[in-house]
Amino acid sequence: MTKKRRNNGRCKHGRGHVGGVRCTNCARCVPKDKAIKRFLIKNIVEQAAVRDMAEASAYEAYALPKLYIKMTYCISCAIHSKQVHGRSAVERRNRAPPQRFRPKRDDAKK
Repeated sequence: MTKKRRNNGRCKHGRGHVGGVRCTNCARCVPKDKAIKRFLIKNIVEQAAVRDMAEASAYEAYALPKLYIKMTYCISCAIHSKQVHGRSAVERRNRAPPQRFRPKRDDAKK
């Protein structure tokens, strides 16, 4: 029988069994190596209150802490929330990681 993917959609190579994790969206149990993992980085303080806190703060340059959350998705939820998308047979052969999106910083070179 033909194979659709070289790794069968998993990252298990050589391990017999891999533990499961829960999808953060639908709570489906997914093998840990098959789950789509993404880091969600958010400010602890919402954007509307950042300026008010900066004005009320006693410190000049206080960096507000961020919230780092590791999201794990099952394949269905990852496709639905556009974290990943289906690729054609030719594009599936490309094993290079996708280009990372890096927003341009204002203070980089002035």
